[in-house]
Parts: sequence; C-alpha cells; structure tokens
Amino acid sequence: MPIVPKQKRSKSKGRKRRTHYKAKAEPLIKCSNCGETMRPHYACPHCGFYRGKKVITISE
Repeated sequence: MPIVPKQKRSKSKGRKRRTHYKAKAEPLIKCSNCGETMRPHYACPHCGFYRGKKVITISE
C-alpha cells in the first residue's frame, strides 16, 4: 500500500516551505587579464585566459 498524507498541507504551509527555492544572481568576477566581468572558475569569454594562462582562442 502506498503511504499517503493523512491531511492536506495548507497553501501557506507549502509556500513557507518553498521560500528557499528562489533564483540567485549569478556570481561575477573581473578577469585578471582584460578586466571584463566573467563567471568564476571559467575561462574568460572575451580574452580566453584562465588563471593567467591562454586556454582558448577567441576569433573576432
């Protein structure tokens, strides 16, 4: 037999439980090579550097 709840969870209880499921702003840092904003732990999409080394080539 499947286990089912004995009572319906109210709308307010469900909404209070879901208050922590919200979208967060993506963290951004400045590239040490060109100064553009980029995601941390990713190669810079503008210059192709990661941690001071050229890892990808950017064609313009």
